[in-house]
Amino acid sequence: MTSVRESGELSLGKLLDGINGPQDLKSLSLGQLEKLAGEIRELLIHTVSTNGGHLAPNLGVVELTLALHRAFDSPKDKFIWDVGHQAYVHKILTGRHKQFSTLRKTGGISGFPKRCESQHDVFGAGHSSTSISSALGVALARDMSGDNYNVVGVIGDGSLTGGQAYEALNHAGHLGINLTVILNDNEMSIAKNVGAMSEYLAKMRTAPTYSKVKHDIEYLLRRIPAIGDSVAKTAERVKDSLKYFLVPGMLFEELGFTYFGPIDGHNIPSILDVLDKTKSVKGPVLIHLLTQKGKGYAPAECNADKFHGVGPFCIETGEVIKTEGAPSYTQVFGDTLVKLAEQNPDIVAITAAMPEGTGLKKFSAKYPKRFFDVGIAEQHAVTLAAGMATQGKRPVVAIYSTFMQRGYDQILHDVCLQNLPVIFMLDRAGVVGEDGATHHGVFDYSFLRHIPNMVIMAPKDEDELRHMLYTATELNAPVAIRYPRGNGLGVELKPKFTKLESGKAEELLQGKDVVFLAVGTMVEACRSAAGLLEEKGIAAGVVNARFVKPLDEQVIRQLARDIGIIITVEDNVLAGGFGSAVLEYVNSQHLNWVKVLRLGLPDKYIEHGPRGYLMTQYGLDHQGIAASVEAFIRQFGARK
Repeated sequence: MTSVRESGELSLGKLLDGINGPQDLKSLSLGQLEKLAGEIRELLIHTVSTNGGHLAPNLGVVELTLALHRAFDSPKDKFIWDVGHQAYVHKILTGRHKQFSTLRKTGGISGFPKRCESQHDVFGAGHSSTSISSALGVALARDMSGDNYNVVGVIGDGSLTGGQAYEALNHAGHLGINLTVILNDNEMSIAKNVGAMSEYLAKMRTAPTYSKVKHDIEYLLRRIPAIGDSVAKTAERVKDSLKYFLVPGMLFEELGFTYFGPIDGHNIPSILDVLDKTKSVKGPVLIHLLTQKGKGYAPAECNADKFHGVGPFCIETGEVIKTEGAPSYTQVFGDTLVKLAEQNPDIVAITAAMPEGTGLKKFSAKYPKRFFDVGIAEQHAVTLAAGMATQGKRPVVAIYSTFMQRGYDQILHDVCLQNLPVIFMLDRAGVVGEDGATHHGVFDYSFLRHIPNMVIMAPKDEDELRHMLYTATELNAPVAIRYPRGNGLGVELKPKFTKLESGKAEELLQGKDVVFLAVGTMVEACRSAAGLLEEKGIAAGVVNARFVKPLDEQVIRQLARDIGIIITVEDNVLAGGFGSAVLEYVNSQHLNWVKVLRLGLPDKYIEHGPRGYLMTQYGLDHQGIAASVEAFIRQFGARK
């Protein structure tokens, strides 16, 4: 085992300095590869302690990644990483270690594989359970083109809770195509794995090594004299019976894969040996590696879920560097749900492998029989909730906005078509920062707003979040509440819950020249922008929309009549978002004199970087908002 010095000071060794690409690994001895593994772990810990990122997953795949690049020839051979948050080592070994200090920083390298970043990044990924599908697609394209190279898809055991992985396994086994799948089994997704597949893999970890058992059985059977078809068929049945007896299930072989494992995923010689063996195997192969998440850094080994995705931390202690401030929206949601569940025994909570990240830890501890972690299976989570709702339960499905995209069909058909009272809590909505394009929750207004029966709310602060959740439990309809990552504004949390009138906005500030019709986190930015405009002699009102759907049509008509210039502001893409809804209503009512300026995010994927920087970059900080209003008035003039 390689050990890592737990110090904040980085001291790269000569080996890593000499690695400019995978070809530089070919001449290293096994001892040098072990030393290099230690240097890489030191670089990982130092960089993530400063920049934040996915530490534990990457510490667990150091030896695996070294072995892959030693055994194969990237970029000719293709490596595809599931989710991508375990690809830091791959980046370091493919010519990016000198840029690694820029990880997740503005203009720096991404925390996920990115095709435009390197020819070694074959397929971009940020959501789980996709690597087998994409690797199979690459392998099929290879065969159709008559090319000759290896395709390797890496998937974690946590990602095997996602249904797409089985769709791909089924297809690959049916085709019998040459493809290598590496199952990186660390008994974790983000939190501890759940479900029957997790239990199945646990049995396999303790079972005899299958490849050795299989070899011994086949050796014995070959010694049986060939005296006819009946004996041959009996022998085959004996082999199968012994196989099932010695190794429970053997699911992967039944799907058409040749299985190797379980293998120590931190033993480079063992990994190299099995990789070399698989090159001569025809058809799909699955290599089962056992790894430890957080390997080599004691705090991450002991708290792998905490260090799955972590902010800057102190290397010596492993303590996350926290900034003082108000409680997070996530924490407020979790505390509120516990309180509401005390009053309503029908409330149940569902999440997809993220009880900690979604704030449901406290609920799961207090109401274990009313809490369901379904693993990385957002589609199942939504339809599970729909089934519960048909029987009088009030399911609260807490999933990050970016991951809720995966359950779109189920929201549309299984929940909204039947008008079932399922509550969707969309955490990490809007611009989330350094995780980048795959994780920004900037599409939810657009993909939810057009679904019949859906009610959509967004709180201006953490106290309003509490009342929106209470309101949702009182509505007999599907409800989505979206809220941002990070701390609230520090407002007082009123002890008594208030039911909000459906589709009713809140006037916060009166103005005669223009009015901001803002939603969610943009309300506070608009209040500040109104202050800047006042200094320029422009009286701007501020209305907290509260509801993206249904709209407060009465307020819009009044604003159109009394002011005539409406500025909609949202941290969602403009296409199909909140501003589009307002424009649609204005058009439907033939309010032709109204001037509407929509402020939001453009029709592009937003890059990674600090949230504050990105909001400024796209003109959604208070100064950018005020400047846009000034320019609009200069162009079109104030209402006479």
